[in-house]
Amino acid sequence: MNKIAIIGIIASLGLVFGIASNKAVAQMSHEQMQPSHTKQTGQFRRIEQPLWAKGAVTAGGLGLIGLELWWFLLSKPKSQKAQSKQGVQEVTITVNGGYEPSQVVVNPGQKVRLNFYRKDPSNCLEEIRFPDFHIAQELPLNQVTPIEFTPNQPGTYTFTCGMNMFRGVIKVEPSNVGTQQFSTQSA
Repeated sequence: MNKIAIIGIIASLGLVFGIASNKAVAQMSHEQMQPSHTKQTGQFRRIEQPLWAKGAVTAGGLGLIGLELWWFLLSKPKSQKAQSKQGVQEVTITVNGGYEPSQVVVNPGQKVRLNFYRKDPSNCLEEIRFPDFHIAQELPLNQVTPIEFTPNQPGTYTFTCGMNMFRGVIKVEPSNVGTQQFSTQSA
């Protein structure tokens, strides 16, 4: 789901609950408010709520808990293996509320070209940084910006937005990993 859609849904629910309540306390005049004649105890006073309000709050809370669990535990980063064209490993990454794919698999010792196509106008995503390769590059809106580097060592290298909020990963893996596993199993 898009973040803007989620915020819109939450704002809409707040507006609906505000309209659904008969009279807000802030809108009452001083004369309409009645003094409380209850005895002060050190305990909380129970406030009665309609059943539909209790159900809506409970359903909303469970929905948000489910969304968080899915986001942090069940959603997997989208991964893509770079395609080699004329000795250059190349992948196009769309920048729109994050990076897609957010994980790119490449081979070591071969030049990599990542083509970043930025659709998101937010300030956070207007720059890309590769700290391990000492690269910081502006990403113009609605344009493809190629970034080239050569990873010499296998490993995992991160790239982030300018504010370090959105992240992606470059996994450098030797291309013969599957061949080595197969040859050791058959030996």
